[in-house]
Amino acid sequence: MKHDPRITPCRDGIAARSLEGILEAEVYLDPKAMSCVAAAAAIRSAPDANSEQMDQLLFGERFEVLEEEGGWLFGQAARDGYVGFVEATALGPVAPMPTHRVSGLRTYAFAEASIKTRASGPYSINSLVAVEAVEGKLAKVAGGGWMTADHLSPIGWFEQDWAAVAERFVGAPYLWGGRESLGLDCSGLVQQALFACGYACPRDTDQQQELGVEIAPAEFGRGDLVFWTGHVAIGLGDGRIVHANGHHMATAIEPLSEAITRIGAAGSPVLGYRRVT
Repeated sequence: MKHDPRITPCRDGIAARSLEGILEAEVYLDPKAMSCVAAAAAIRSAPDANSEQMDQLLFGERFEVLEEEGGWLFGQAARDGYVGFVEATALGPVAPMPTHRVSGLRTYAFAEASIKTRASGPYSINSLVAVEAVEGKLAKVAGGGWMTADHLSPIGWFEQDWAAVAERFVGAPYLWGGRESLGLDCSGLVQQALFACGYACPRDTDQQQELGVEIAPAEFGRGDLVFWTGHVAIGLGDGRIVHANGHHMATAIEPLSEAITRIGAAGSPVLGYRRVT
């Protein structure tokens, strides 16, 4: 059976128990759930810090571990299903059930209930946290420290305008495989904007081309998605888009017509337009 290696937890004869009877393997293993304890951690293609970063985990997100290899853990991200290797030091025991998510673009955590104490982070939007206590303007987060309470929103509360969320990333550097506020790629931007509004969203552009419904070019407007081969942007209305892109090496706003001309000149015409529903 054909399978997508990006989202299928198997390698070198081993596979997750859930694939027994579906995908042939020598050994089927029960995954061990762990949580990301770093502000962000790379999911890499191999157990090597120099290998390709394909995705990232954010603080509080779960990672289903199948095996360990030389200080690296192989498994699958629970939130978007991506498979790869994460440094063992970035993972810890399963965190308590999250009560909130980071809703500010980024925030710091302080060692004590004072903004004058040692800070860690920054923690990016959509990181998952369990609030244990609140003192004044700060909330104590399990395993993290004290975060600004106004930068957190209860699980189940979502924003309404994912285009506006994406605009908050303008100026963030382009980073292949990134999905944090300090650096991200085109599909990472789309994913984080939709997550903030309560929509499930896969990781890569070809997967995101299945979102919503197809629309005509003339219908393209705010919040709609436009796709090229290996690239995606979000409509802002008035003929503008926002996208994390390698041309600007940043998240930028520009006229859609300019992007179509430039990307088309590089050999990639527009593949289609989608409306998230």
